[in-house]
Amino acid sequence: MKLRQRVGALATAVAICGHVQVAMAQEPDDGQEVDEIIVSSPRVEKNLMQVPTSISLISEEEIQRGQQQLTLDESLVRVPGVFMQNRHNFSQALRISIRGFGARSPFGIRGIKLMIDDVPATLPDGQGNVDEIDLGSTQRIEVIRGPASSLYGSASAGVISVYTEEGPDTPYAQGRVSAGEFGYRQYQFKGGGATERLSYIASASLFDLDGYRDNSYIERRVFNGKLKFDINSRSDLTATLNVLDIPDMGDPGALTAEEVAVDRRAANPGSLTFDGSEGRAQQRLGIVYRNELADHHEIQLRSYFTWLDFENKLAFPGSVELSNGGQVEFDRFFAGAGGQYTYTGDLLDHGNRFIIGVDREFQDDDRRRYQNFVGGARGALTFDQREEVSSTGIYMQNEFSIVENLELTLGLRYDEVEFDVTDRFLLNNSGDDSGSSRFDEISPRIGLLWSPTEYANLYMSYSTAFETPTTTEFANPAGGGFNPDLRNQTATSYEVGMKGAVSARFPLRYDVAVFRVATDDELVPFEVDGFTGRTFFQNAAESTRKGIEAGLSAQLLDNLNATLSYTHINAEFDRFRTATQNFDGNRIPGVPADQVFAELSYVHPRGWYGIADMLYVSRFFADNGNLVATESYRVASLRMGYESQLGNWQLSPFVGVNNLFDEEYNSNVRINATFGRYFEPAPDRNIYGGVTLKYSFL
Repeated sequence: MKLRQRVGALATAVAICGHVQVAMAQEPDDGQEVDEIIVSSPRVEKNLMQVPTSISLISEEEIQRGQQQLTLDESLVRVPGVFMQNRHNFSQALRISIRGFGARSPFGIRGIKLMIDDVPATLPDGQGNVDEIDLGSTQRIEVIRGPASSLYGSASAGVISVYTEEGPDTPYAQGRVSAGEFGYRQYQFKGGGATERLSYIASASLFDLDGYRDNSYIERRVFNGKLKFDINSRSDLTATLNVLDIPDMGDPGALTAEEVAVDRRAANPGSLTFDGSEGRAQQRLGIVYRNELADHHEIQLRSYFTWLDFENKLAFPGSVELSNGGQVEFDRFFAGAGGQYTYTGDLLDHGNRFIIGVDREFQDDDRRRYQNFVGGARGALTFDQREEVSSTGIYMQNEFSIVENLELTLGLRYDEVEFDVTDRFLLNNSGDDSGSSRFDEISPRIGLLWSPTEYANLYMSYSTAFETPTTTEFANPAGGGFNPDLRNQTATSYEVGMKGAVSARFPLRYDVAVFRVATDDELVPFEVDGFTGRTFFQNAAESTRKGIEAGLSAQLLDNLNATLSYTHINAEFDRFRTATQNFDGNRIPGVPADQVFAELSYVHPRGWYGIADMLYVSRFFADNGNLVATESYRVASLRMGYESQLGNWQLSPFVGVNNLFDEEYNSNVRINATFGRYFEPAPDRNIYGGVTLKYSFL
């Protein structure tokens, strides 16, 4: 079906939905009102339904009720427009794309600004990782879908904001134990409470997994703590501390289609030969100060510090001449600070809110590479450089109420990002490979929101975004060092949407968006035979992403809820030619055209619950030439549990089944891989279970 037909059919459905809701509004009121859901990721607290952009919220119950809690994908899978890979190769980290941005990443997250408790977890160069997120103490997750550079700087895809639970008024202590197939074991202890002016929560977890495939093991320890102190009635100070320790995790690598057919659980032979693995230790401290200076005036100040030690063994030896080592290690320091002023009042007798803020960040990486021999034995030093990245952003936004139900939002941000690489090796063929780059971008945004009834909110928006190469993407395939030819990619986005909620006779929430994003100088990955296992980047000329996102949640019966999300995206290279190949009109690899998620959830008043869901992902290409594709797949899961209260004690056993119908599919596809090794098979059907025991100090 053509995109125009899809839009027409969806518009008809939305019109019918809107008609039904207006009719419901005219029914006699049963005393219920539309529940407000307040979000903070737009950098101000605002009703989710009145933000003129696509934004989704995942609640604590959806995150924690019976979930296995391996990675963030278990929660984000319900969000339209979001696609995830690398779910089961922890050394490569979860790869998240929104509207097709971020799909290029060989590991980790690109193009998405990741925030944890209002503190950035994305580096100034654009790299992000979700290993440190403790889902067992997460209260909510907010996802801005679409360009967000006017508020957050380098963010072509959007924003993912994770918020830790607040310390409760009633102190408690909680333990959680779970286990399952493939050597899965997880233990968590969590506790929290509050006094008159102080609230606190702390969580410590241990996660072990042998893995479905050979060499896919992991041992991960996470501590997450949050402390909030009310200085007085107008001001408070929040401190967060996160500690991550992964002493060792294996990388099973990718396989050819023929190797997958022989043994889906096998590892890439090179990963076994060269001990493909990774370890990391990270500590992050964040401090946020908020003060309502006077009526209508508020400031927020924040500072944050991250330290990381990282080691990685890749599936190749490397050479001194090419500055190409199979072992990587670096020490990282990342720090930043920022401030924001908010005025909420009237302008020309109309409601108005104005914010202005500044972000300043600095990243310092001390990176080295060594030859990697059989068994992971370290060889000679092949690469030694210092990578410094600094960024400064100044932003402002104004929300003006034209009339009571019509609001205009104007936003603007200026960013300056500088890269400075110092080559300390100086022994390769090209001599000194030091280099530097600087990017300056202005990112505007215009949004218009019209709310004809409390059940319907229509909006349109225009925005631009940019995304710089990361320090690793600046790697030069022509002999190592810094690649001075890379440019940052820019995007222009147009979006029209409608969202609303009904809490009368038939509780229902809906969210529909149609978008088009045109990108210049898109960053595209590729591999070179002489650098087996390494990914490099080049700029494509122009690309376009256009599509539809729709989400629906409804209470079908008193205790039965349904969730449905649908994504269609057409992502193509408009102009992209290399010296030897023409990719004009080809699909962008790693981006499925269609994705559907459906969930039924039943919660009995006596504590029993059951949740069943299904995810469908259409086929997508693995290479720029569109010669290799992965097949479509349908994956179902089921989880059940019971929550009982016995005095001060709460007992919650649960059990779950992943890949219920034993579907064979690939959980990751490596884009533009060499030697045909594109595929990383996903686990077959597997079962897990556990129990949570909580004691409240009443």
